[in-house]
Amino acid sequence: MTDSDVEREPDPQAETPIPADDAAHLLIVDDDRRIRVLLQRYLSQEGYRVTLAGNAEEATAALKNFSFDLLVLDVMMPGESGLDFAARLRTDHSDRGRVPILMLTAKAETGDRIAGFETGVDDFLAKPFEPRELLLRIASILRRAQPPAPPTQITHVHFGGFVFDLHRGDLRRGEEIVRLTERERDMLRLLAARPGETVSREMLAGPGVAGNERTVDVQVNRLRHKIERDPANPLHLQTVRGAGYRLLIDR
Repeated sequence: MTDSDVEREPDPQAETPIPADDAAHLLIVDDDRRIRVLLQRYLSQEGYRVTLAGNAEEATAALKNFSFDLLVLDVMMPGESGLDFAARLRTDHSDRGRVPILMLTAKAETGDRIAGFETGVDDFLAKPFEPRELLLRIASILRRAQPPAPPTQITHVHFGGFVFDLHRGDLRRGEEIVRLTERERDMLRLLAARPGETVSREMLAGPGVAGNERTVDVQVNRLRHKIERDPANPLHLQTVRGAGYRLLIDR
């Protein structure tokens, strides 16, 4: 949010809508009360459930009592910093340690972002920020964090002389095994689990840094060279312009 947004104190009499019980639950961790309350009001209006914490200690207590879908975490806080808190959280082997983190920071140096990503932060947003960008980043992280599981009823798919085993991750052409990288195998499994349906680039990118989506096109192109007769004019692994990719299988 911009400085002018922060300077305006929220109206305590204004009504805040009640989010649905199944709405995503966000934990906002920031030592600035004005920012916390503004974010709570704004995100609640957008349909999210929101809990507030003023420091790492309060956030730790909240995580013991509630399950969260995402942490919006400030870097600069008194006591334990946001980066230190994120690093400590990632050492927790329970579900708490896997909750996605969007880091808010006034710092824009590459070194700070790299340090955050190395601790397991999923994305960064520099202050001041536009509320719409915050919403888009939150939605993007939540989509990547919860990819739909492949339907269990589909075990094998056939296309262009190839057979792909979704459970084993094996791709065969006749008796020959086609070697796949782990990323190619994961992407093909997602596509094969939904034959004919569009799978977004965000889902194909998998969890982690938003910049990973930029490598999807490169990885798809490499996969096409393994399964298409003419990779420049693919028959099976097709592009859905502006949306993602789909795998067409033999009927």
